Amino acid sequence: MKIEFEFFKHCLQPRPNVLVSCRNKKGENNALAVAYASNCSYHEPPMVMVGIVPNRYSYHMIKESNVFVVNLVPKNMEEEYYYLGSHSGRNEDKLEKLGLNVKDGKKVDAPILTDFPVNIECEVVDSMKPGSHEMFAGKVVQIHVDEEYVDKNGKPQLNKINYL
Repeated sequence: MKIEFEFFKHCLQPRPNVLVSCRNKKGENNALAVAYASNCSYHEPPMVMVGIVPNRYSYHMIKESNVFVVNLVPKNMEEEYYYLGSHSGRNEDKLEKLGLNVKDGKKVDAPILTDFPVNIECEVVDSMKPGSHEMFAGKVVQIHVDEEYVDKNGKPQLNKINYL
């Protein structure tokens, strides 16, 4: 039985949905929805990988700065996720337009989207472009988790987040 690729291609798409935030050398912040994101190393060093199409506005920011922040998306931020994924930072300040709260990363020069419960600061250590997306491997240098998802012993309880 032959199955058409168009039907099949989304069944292996990594999850969860994430927003990647970044900053250019001029200090302009941006964020975009990223469908290709996953862990690529659980051990030393812990690393994540995100795939970004080179014509995206954020792509050049990450190439220039070599850092990014992965922000995990809860279900209640679905509208913001889809807006950030369907509008370009070339045309507007999307974060300001949505009224999203931003603070500077502690270890990287990129914005943390504080309205999202988990933020993972990353330094690019490698990249490859096997097809339509450039895959950026980022070494995790700092993780932020909202207090409501941390138990009394300081251990994250990420299973309590209702992810998009």
